[in-house]
Amino acid sequence: MIGCLCIHGFTGAPSEVDPLVQYLKKETDWKLAVPTLPGHGDTLQLKGVQYKEWIGHAERELEALLDSCEKVYVVGFSMGGMIASYLTVHFPVEKLVLLSAAAYYVNPKQLAADIGTMFKDLSQGKLTENELFLRYKRKIKETPLAATIQFRKLVNQVRPLLPEINVPTFIAQGEVDGIVPPKTAQYLYNHICSSSKKLFYIKNSKHLICHCEERNDLFENILSFLHER
Repeated sequence: MIGCLCIHGFTGAPSEVDPLVQYLKKETDWKLAVPTLPGHGDTLQLKGVQYKEWIGHAERELEALLDSCEKVYVVGFSMGGMIASYLTVHFPVEKLVLLSAAAYYVNPKQLAADIGTMFKDLSQGKLTENELFLRYKRKIKETPLAATIQFRKLVNQVRPLLPEINVPTFIAQGEVDGIVPPKTAQYLYNHICSSSKKLFYIKNSKHLICHCEERNDLFENILSFLHER
């Protein structure tokens, strides 16, 4: 049996990767694990949570898959991509998929454009229709500064490990991502030392890449990559 661990991002929940999970459920008979990291989920409770708890929780989920499956793939979105990278270095992961992985974060130019769109919608009385505003207004209110510091610690801890990744790796990135700069994907590609790696850009995707309009094309490419021998 094949196992696949899918890890969401900082302040996120399994819903961030759910479209991909549902696609894999439909197209495969794999055993899928989609954990909710400590303090995350529909209600954020991040106060006092350390980044090592996020890694530890993902480790336990991966170990359970490794115990019951012949081979295991790991998929990580945003901060989950950095956790997935860490796991790939320390465990016998077969293949790695990185989605908008946050090796670097905040794309000032795109973020400014997105904020400009929010103000335009506000002036037209349409702010409650702005998808980015709806997705992030709760996160901003419920995320303590200490949790953001823990996120940064995690990224700084994992980034130097990237050259130790030597398994086949698929890197996907939206070109209009306001959170993770698109150049981050090239950085990941350059620093991961696998002899088998693929870089996949999506022209109109923002940060939530599994929810973008081109997601079906993305999912087909991910599955094709994971099926490759």
